[in-house]
Amino acid sequence: MSARHVTLALATLALLAACGDGDGDGDVAARRRALGANPTLAARLAAADAGRGARLFGQCAACHTIGAGAGDRNGPNLRDVMGAPVAGVSSRFGYTAALRAHGGRWTDATMDAWLADPAAVAPGTAMRFPGVRDPLDRADLIAYLHRQSDAAR
Repeated sequence: MSARHVTLALATLALLAACGDGDGDGDVAARRRALGANPTLAARLAAADAGRGARLFGQCAACHTIGAGAGDRNGPNLRDVMGAPVAGVSSRFGYTAALRAHGGRWTDATMDAWLADPAAVAPGTAMRFPGVRDPLDRADLIAYLHRQSDAAR
């Protein structure tokens, strides 16, 4: 996708966002059309809807909390996860050796890959989640995680 096409797609997305609350399936379909086939992670994040990501986080909430001061569940509290060390957001949670060995920080790219297929990112992880196949859903979740993370990181 050329820079001109990305600019046009982002302008279209901005206009679409101004027309609605971002809650309907029509908004998601319009964002998908504006992004075109195989959008980059940067383009998906520019079009991301953190509000929709909050609703999508419901599937994560079975194992994760995200509130300030909330405890861990079967997975760690994900408050302030973006920018944090992988396997380091909770000092109380027992991360697997596979995730600890991965290293690095939770960047947009790392989180996108993790959300797509956790077992491929850290073979041997205890996270038994098949992944979020839809790239726009992952971008919306990442936008929400950014909203729930300390901007100073």
